[in-house]
Amino acid sequence: MKSLIENRFGLLVLVLVALLALYGVAFATQPKAVAMPVPKAQKVPVASVTAVCPDPGDTDVGVVTPPGGQGPGATTLDAKGKTLATLDTPGNLWHEKIPAKSPPLVVTATGSMAAGLEAAQTREETAGAQRGLAGVRCAEPVASTWLIGPGPSAADVTLHLTNADLAPAIVEIMVYSGEGPVVGDSGGAFTIKPGESRTIDVRDLASSPLVMAVEVRTSSGRVTAAARAVMNNGRGVDWLPVSAPPATRVVVPGIPGGGGKRELLVASISEADTLVEVKALTPDGTYALKGRELVEVPAGSVATLDLSSGIGGQPSALVLTSDTPIVAGVSVTGTGARSEVAFTAGATPIDLGSVVADNRTGGKKSSRLLLTAPEAAGKVNVQVVPRKGEAPPPVEVNIAASRTREIKLPKMGDAFSVVVLPLPGSGPVYGGRVMDEPVKGGLVLTAQPLAPARLWALVPPITESVATVLP
Repeated sequence: MKSLIENRFGLLVLVLVALLALYGVAFATQPKAVAMPVPKAQKVPVASVTAVCPDPGDTDVGVVTPPGGQGPGATTLDAKGKTLATLDTPGNLWHEKIPAKSPPLVVTATGSMAAGLEAAQTREETAGAQRGLAGVRCAEPVASTWLIGPGPSAADVTLHLTNADLAPAIVEIMVYSGEGPVVGDSGGAFTIKPGESRTIDVRDLASSPLVMAVEVRTSSGRVTAAARAVMNNGRGVDWLPVSAPPATRVVVPGIPGGGGKRELLVASISEADTLVEVKALTPDGTYALKGRELVEVPAGSVATLDLSSGIGGQPSALVLTSDTPIVAGVSVTGTGARSEVAFTAGATPIDLGSVVADNRTGGKKSSRLLLTAPEAAGKVNVQVVPRKGEAPPPVEVNIAASRTREIKLPKMGDAFSVVVLPLPGSGPVYGGRVMDEPVKGGLVLTAQPLAPARLWALVPPITESVATVLP
């Protein structure tokens, strides 16, 4: 019996030794672990684009897809269920005046008509309380939009919100003034139904700000947001361009030269005061503003700085740097017995190119590009897309490093679009388009920062997860 037990234990020991030997050999010969690359979002051509022109009644609207698209595609212009036009040819500019009192115009493009789709609306009045040239890029639905400009104490400011998606959007509006935030985080939330549009008088949100920054954000869904400012006492009218989101470095391009007031507006969303460094980029190079190099912005507030004498009437851009995120813009006042106003705002580089849908140079009108290369030298092609007739050959434009260059667009008898495409080897380029016209009483003008063309979409990576099958 004792021998049997000893044999059993001996066998067990032999089995354990054999298993340990096999484990040791497997461990010594196993292949080294290979680190799997972290999935990244993929850049793919856009398959569909939606843009909304906020208030097109009695207004000229231009819609264009740059030439070069291949395959089937269509662009539909819809005003509250009424189709105004259907387009199917890239490189053809549609430009028409929309009937008065029309609702927001929803422009939807698919297929070959989607890549680079751009739309804009422009309206000119030469008399009355709303005398001026007012233009705006038709925006796409997003979850957050920043706008900066005059407040209700200086202008009648109207927000135009549209939900062009199929799902409802829950919207909040934050207003920042020179005295700090006006609307708390918990106030002002409301729902916009699919296909619904709303106009909001900013005075109902904040009655006293002289200047302001506004964020329209959604906790669910997306909306388009635009703001139109009619200055008090007939001092001009224009739309506030969408500003780049808060960042510690902001470039404000497209500040036209000439006489009149130039005022910088800077908003800080931080809970601490911030100091903002200001540099101007002109055709002559970087210009440090004497006595105006730094702007102190109180926490959650908007500060202003008069640059009328600082940039000497030259076309320019501003480069702002701070330790905390900021939003910035510039108001521009025209010259003459009756003043007019235009606005530009922080922008992003046009690495993928940019399209401006509505430009005019007929008669006394003038349209020009202001291109800035804040880092390395820039090089772009500028292509005019006319409403009628043959397109002229593209023009290559070089922008010296740390400089702004003004390019006058050619005289055309009709409306036209402009496509700006960076060339290989170009540094980051920022830009704006200025359109003006001398009329009785003085100059009317409007400005539009160049926005990156809607050419690509980022598709999130696909990863395996048990969460997809769990209840």
